[in-house]
Amino acid sequence: MNSNRSGFTLLELIIVIFLITLMLGLSGVFFANTLPASRFNATTREIASTIRQARHLALLNGEKQTITIDMDSRSYGIEGRGNKTLPSGINIKVTDPLAGEITNGKYHMAFHTTGSSEGGTVVLWNSSREARINIDPVAGAVIIK
Repeated sequence: MNSNRSGFTLLELIIVIFLITLMLGLSGVFFANTLPASRFNATTREIASTIRQARHLALLNGEKQTITIDMDSRSYGIEGRGNKTLPSGINIKVTDPLAGEITNGKYHMAFHTTGSSEGGTVVLWNSSREARINIDPVAGAVIIK
């Protein structure tokens, strides 16, 4: 009598479990390293979006809109519409065309009913990256570099 046994040997099971554990370990390290970069990119896009929203509100409503960036409390927002806080590890400063570099206190960026602004650059950085959000003074366009 011939009996066919089907199944896996103990060695085959151990090898498969080892490979699965190795893949899970490597993927955890990979995702842990991408989290700070993703948070930095999201914060940069969110601030640029807030600036664009203030410009559009000024154009649509026909009234001046002001963004306040508070470097001391690490927050920003359109006046009268609430503030957002910067995540930890991300720093902010503003380069004003007239006042120069501003690293503490509050900075007010106004958008007029024509969509124009005084301009300036919002600089964000962390331990490994830097991003600049430039505001065109005539057109009010927002450019991330």
